Amino acid sequence: MTTAQAGTGRTVTTTIPARLDRLPWSRWHWSIVIGLGTVWILDGMEVTIVGNVAGRLSEPGSGLPVTSGQVTGIAAALYVIGACTGALFWGRLTDIYGRKKLFLITLAVYLGATAMTALAFDTWWFFLFRFLTGFGIGGEYAAINSAIDELIPAKYRGRVDLLINGSYWLGAVAGALLSIVALDTSVFPADIGWRLTFALGAVLALVILLVRRHVPESPRWLLIHGRDEEAERLVSSIEERIEAEKGEPLPRAETEMTIRQRRRTTFTEIARTVFAAYRRRSALGFALFIGQAFLYNAITFGYGAILIRFFDVPSGHTGYYFAVIAVGNFLGPLLLGKLFDTVGRRIMISGTYLLSGVLLFGTAWLFDRGSLSAVTMTACWCVVLFFASAGASSAYLTVSEIFPMETRAMSIAFFYAVGTAAGGISGPLIFAELTNTGVVGDTVLAFQIGAGLMCAAGVVAALLAVNAERRSLEDIATPLSVTEAQRETAET
Repeated sequence: MTTAQAGTGRTVTTTIPARLDRLPWSRWHWSIVIGLGTVWILDGMEVTIVGNVAGRLSEPGSGLPVTSGQVTGIAAALYVIGACTGALFWGRLTDIYGRKKLFLITLAVYLGATAMTALAFDTWWFFLFRFLTGFGIGGEYAAINSAIDELIPAKYRGRVDLLINGSYWLGAVAGALLSIVALDTSVFPADIGWRLTFALGAVLALVILLVRRHVPESPRWLLIHGRDEEAERLVSSIEERIEAEKGEPLPRAETEMTIRQRRRTTFTEIARTVFAAYRRRSALGFALFIGQAFLYNAITFGYGAILIRFFDVPSGHTGYYFAVIAVGNFLGPLLLGKLFDTVGRRIMISGTYLLSGVLLFGTAWLFDRGSLSAVTMTACWCVVLFFASAGASSAYLTVSEIFPMETRAMSIAFFYAVGTAAGGISGPLIFAELTNTGVVGDTVLAFQIGAGLMCAAGVVAALLAVNAERRSLEDIATPLSVTEAQRETAET
């Protein structure tokens, strides 16, 4: 690595990004996956528990004066509003102060808010801490996806990112099964069981927080923010560890990059990058996030209510059905993830969105005809969401890799917030309103809206998706600092 003084910053020539991308898969990479990816399990558990306990919370003796519609509608929307607000707030700080500081802080916020939800004694308290729980989770999206993409080699980035985002559904399985036990009044009183589910989420968050302390800062972030010596030591230690594990030296990294170090990126630069330099990519990000956000936030918060209202499933049994759906969701990214690195982003993103949308239209048609039972409806949703979950996970992958390094966390936060606000806030509210009427046609309309948005996003992906498979982040989107360094070289 070489450095040269350049105005208020330093111009640095380095091979660190190339060195990270040429690493073989190792135990060290698994430690990153476990340390960072497990938080989605908590998110999945949170959302699923709320959907499944909605019926119980509205029953006499629950300890809260709240209706099922308020839980799946208002509380769900507040959770998403919190996540959107948190994404923007923490995302900006993630780009300024680093990935590691923020993925520790945001998890601590989530932990505290979840614990306080378990102590809810009135509706306003429950609503407040659902918002704050989402506020912590929103920051996780920006910090975690930034760190994952910057630490995982280009060859594996797509499948790993999808698998980690898809691990949300392992939490959904846990939440569904946990709610079965917690809602069994022969095991726990009606006003205690649902509280224990939230308390367990806080305990698991504490365990993950302890594990996450050992995950390093992103060397790419250190490099750009003037801490190149620290980045060099970190990457060298990773290389030594992997060489010891593999028993052979690593190949030499040939590709160099010259950057001008900076402390922070202004909002003006971010806006210019997102809306001018990369406006086609921005349109892609909006489409992907709006489509998946409406579908998922509406269904995950409201599926339990559908089972109870239209199929007379007892409130304590909805977890069984949701566990099946959650397994299908997890299998999608798990089994299809590798294809995003081999077949390619454009084909796989557009294909999963379009196929899930078409299948959902079919499910709506069968439901409208009265051809479905609780079991067959769940089977249909399982197939739909097998493809939809891979597509939804690829939305996070896409916006985390197609914008420059300096704007990565804020870009993730921005598209998540705007897309989720459009689809994730309106989704639960519209879905709760339509399903609460008890009219089949209204619920069919909700299904069709979700299906239409997924198909529209698939068409946009077919036209605008970036062929980012197996390419370095710096090749997909040149860092702003590299552009500055090249401009300075030309001027001299």
